[in-house]
Amino acid sequence: MQTFKDHLESLPIFSTVSKAAEKLGYEAYVVGGYVRDLFLKRTSKDIDFVCVGSGIALAKEVAKMLGDDVNLSTFKNFGTAAIHHDGFEYEFVGARKESYRKDSRNPVVEDGTLEDDQNRRDFTINAMAISLNQSDYGSLVDPFDGMKDLRSMLMRTPLDPGVTFSDDPLRMMRAIRFASQLQFDIEPDTFQGIIDHVDRISIISQERITDELNKIILTEKPSYGFQLLFHSGLLKLIFPEMADLQGVEKINGKGHKDNFYHTLQVLDNICKMTDDLWLRWAAILHDIAKPATQRFHEKAGWTFHGHEDLGAKWVPKIFKRMKLPLDDRMKYVQKLVRLHLRPIALVNDKVTDSAIRRMVFEAGNDVGDLMTLCKADVTSKNPERVKKYQGNFKKVEKKIREVEERDRIMNFNPPISGKQIIEVFNIKPSKVVGDIKSEIKEAILEGQIKNDEKEAFQLMLRLGEKHGLTPSQKYLSTSKND
Repeated sequence: MQTFKDHLESLPIFSTVSKAAEKLGYEAYVVGGYVRDLFLKRTSKDIDFVCVGSGIALAKEVAKMLGDDVNLSTFKNFGTAAIHHDGFEYEFVGARKESYRKDSRNPVVEDGTLEDDQNRRDFTINAMAISLNQSDYGSLVDPFDGMKDLRSMLMRTPLDPGVTFSDDPLRMMRAIRFASQLQFDIEPDTFQGIIDHVDRISIISQERITDELNKIILTEKPSYGFQLLFHSGLLKLIFPEMADLQGVEKINGKGHKDNFYHTLQVLDNICKMTDDLWLRWAAILHDIAKPATQRFHEKAGWTFHGHEDLGAKWVPKIFKRMKLPLDDRMKYVQKLVRLHLRPIALVNDKVTDSAIRRMVFEAGNDVGDLMTLCKADVTSKNPERVKKYQGNFKKVEKKIREVEERDRIMNFNPPISGKQIIEVFNIKPSKVVGDIKSEIKEAILEGQIKNDEKEAFQLMLRLGEKHGLTPSQKYLSTSKND
């Protein structure tokens, strides 16, 4: 019998729970992800305990034994309790068995045995338990060979996959999320169970689906998870725009690259550079509108003109449907999608200060992230081509630093305000005020004047004259002195 007694002795909480359970006359076990991660040598601050009895009663007894510095929360409706203590979070639940209605993932719960509790677990690697009972303290209870599946790096359901996934369809997303996080395979019958029950995902709330999707996106190599989502049929249901990227159309022997697999490569590339969720979302969505803008021309071949602008328009509706935040994070993703071709255009053409200024003006503080996205977007299999593009990007970055140091375009604040224009020419708020402001901004971006108040003031006077405006005597004398 495999034992983890030595490990249990390394953390005082295990002996505390054991003593509390013995006092109450309960059986108690460490279960779930902590047991799995213990074998995988992954650190975890979350530990789940199950007892044959009341999880709330056990948590209260443990809290009493731990002393004053304890944060205890009880959830009577669910029969669970949580303790926050010394940087750890402990969850307590009574062993239970579950049954499901076809139209809901919310189970009907009854008190049960440890065996009942393990039967209801999603995967064999999450169905293992370590005993905290005096009679077999530290022994592994593994009725479904979860340890064998861990060694084989395999995701498998403890019961028939059809039962597991039909009862709680979110487990289909969890299977793929765990496979992506751990880089495990999904056992063939288990994966077939996902394929057979994909339509059941419709009873799951969008918030829970998106939570699992975000966890896949945050893995080290999310392309693996997305390929599993695609081949299972889940992606078409939960993210149809991305599924629609897949495929290559040919006319007269001319084809284009598969935009789905290109997007996955861009996503993997960017994950080597950042763990920022929203920059990763920008990688996912940067070409999302290519299928809608795809056109074939006899000479030019396949084109996707305007996909960046249409993709940016799609970002809010995709975020809204997927219950992602409709705030600055959405606007950030939208901006990067809209601008993602700008640096590439600068690589291909002669880099002018004016083009750099305009890009920095539009990207603002996010220009660095925009450059990161563009570097990730280079997916050529030709190493010389990749080397050339990356070298050109370095030139663009150097130019950005030089232009910004000189012209201060990032987070641009107009050196002349509308209020000043109104005061200088003694006019009411009108279209001409906006026109003058816009012309000053354009002159700065084109490099005709510096981003400087004095030069902008002189240009404002000349523009006012062009529009038939005369400055007041006070400002006229000021301009002569300058």
